[in-house]
Amino acid sequence: MKAVILAAGKGTRMGDLTANLPKPMVQVEGKPVLEHIIEGLRDVSGVREFFIITGWCGHVIRDYFGDGQRWNVRINYGEQKVQDGTGKAADPAKDWVGDERFLLTYGDILLSPPTDYALLVESFQEDGVIAVKDGEDLTKGGAVILNEQGFMTDLVEKGALKEVPSNAFYNAGIYLLKPRIFDYTAKLEKSPRGEYEFTDALKASVKAGDRLRGVTLRKAWADVRDPGVLAELNAKKKS
Repeated sequence: MKAVILAAGKGTRMGDLTANLPKPMVQVEGKPVLEHIIEGLRDVSGVREFFIITGWCGHVIRDYFGDGQRWNVRINYGEQKVQDGTGKAADPAKDWVGDERFLLTYGDILLSPPTDYALLVESFQEDGVIAVKDGEDLTKGGAVILNEQGFMTDLVEKGALKEVPSNAFYNAGIYLLKPRIFDYTAKLEKSPRGEYEFTDALKASVKAGDRLRGVTLRKAWADVRDPGVLAELNAKKKS
């Protein structure tokens, strides 16, 4: 399986930490989050083909990882030239993906070993998989609504839920998809906040009849979204 990693963002909530650094390059346990992702997918799921979408200070990522030989993987790159949301961020990887199934992850999502990557890959039996977390604060992320069979019926952006139903789970930011997802990203229109939203492509996919299975992560997961989370992760590693 191939993997596409979205690593174009600056991460404004990181403040000075990302003044000259892409957000996925902040360090946990002495190495960039992006490096943890690559090694985790390689070691747990045998992924050897990566496509990294760069943007802010993209040269830092390219200079660090190169062609991936040091990690015994192959890395290709694309660029999100305009920071206009996640909806079309993966589009530069379309030709590289070809007709193969692939894993898509945000570059600031950290799974600590032993990871759940294998669980997600093994669960990819229908049209796609969306990783979810139980017990997270749904005001800080998207809420994935699942039916009784465990398939996504809706995805509500963070803070938009007026009431939290029992079948709502936190969007964990990792997806396993078929290449037809690009048919839906191509038709996206900007959301009210003026960005293309990848979640809108997922919802269009489900509306068209695709079955995206929600898989609850069982092991350590973190959205390295701000300095507080970063400090907490590094404190845990030292203890």
